[in-house]
Amino acid sequence: MDRIRKKEINIRGRGVKTPLFMPDATRGLVKMLTNGELKKTGVKAVVVNTFHLYLNPGTEIIKNSDTTNRNYKKGIHNFMDWDGLVLSDSGGYQVFSLIHKNPKMGKIYNNKVVFKSPWDGSSHELTPEKSIQIQFDLGVDMMVCLDDCPPNNYNKRKIKESITRTLNWAERCKVEHEKQIKIRKIAKKEQPLLFGVVQGGEFPDLREECTRRLVDIGFDGYGFGARPVDDKGNFLTQVLEETANNIPEDAWRFALGIGLPEDIIRCARMGWDIFDCVIPSREGRHGKLFQFKNIDKKLPARGNYQNIYNVINIKNSKYKNSYLPINSDSKIKELRNYSKSYLNYLFKIKDPVAYKLASLNNLEFYIDLMSKL
Repeated sequence: MDRIRKKEINIRGRGVKTPLFMPDATRGLVKMLTNGELKKTGVKAVVVNTFHLYLNPGTEIIKNSDTTNRNYKKGIHNFMDWDGLVLSDSGGYQVFSLIHKNPKMGKIYNNKVVFKSPWDGSSHELTPEKSIQIQFDLGVDMMVCLDDCPPNNYNKRKIKESITRTLNWAERCKVEHEKQIKIRKIAKKEQPLLFGVVQGGEFPDLREECTRRLVDIGFDGYGFGARPVDDKGNFLTQVLEETANNIPEDAWRFALGIGLPEDIIRCARMGWDIFDCVIPSREGRHGKLFQFKNIDKKLPARGNYQNIYNVINIKNSKYKNSYLPINSDSKIKELRNYSKSYLNYLFKIKDPVAYKLASLNNLEFYIDLMSKL
């Protein structure tokens, strides 16, 4: 069933349409691109990483950023000179990945997480309250509750434990969110949205329970937590669809980290609204270019969505003598004017312009995909 939710919503004075794709500006930038270049692709919102920005350059530097010739409030918008929307994650995914990969890097408690900085080995604590406080200091438009993000191979008992912790932390995040609004005297139209995160692994019943209890707490939107594949790499189609169905119609549905074009199409047709991923820029820096097979062709109602696009490796020697444009249908002048041969050459000499052009191509592809949806 096609349940694409086409909406136009105003968040803190900034309008945005769904389905919405947000590139990851992890450390306050989308790698290799200026914000002017980013806007050429049609990007309206980005995701920043609470964990990384807290550790470097630190929230005090970002919080106090105040450039008088910009009409922004202090915070991340001013610091990175971005007047679009900004969503911050909670930092939880990075902290838990750090600890799950190497238990010596920290420990997960029921009330907090203690971890060592991968930058300098210094010790830090992250609580639900601190995560929300950091995100308020960043001055973002949308923020995410701290959640317990378990590996895919956890058994059902351990997944239940992560849900218990996630729900407890979500409640504490909601209380702190309301507290910070009062302390900072933020007017209703300026209040940042808050997302709860649905955990439950590959178990539909646990996802349903977690969603129901998060809805009881009450959030502006709900995210699909942890990876969207099982431990064998199979896409969790049933779990994603049932989770979307359990989220109220008037709430945002955020498919966290889902970024392959075919997966975005599947999830948008299940009713998911928002997507973010590093794939467009990361793959671009490795010479992989996403291109539609037929730009005028409508997306199929169902079937193999991979058939609508190609991923070419521009570093392949066959493009050495290809004088066709990188993308003749692009709105971006450089992609229409520079040849594939030239881009192939730039990658060979490892010039940063190569990474820039490929990233622009891929982000424009993703934004065009949203328009097609």
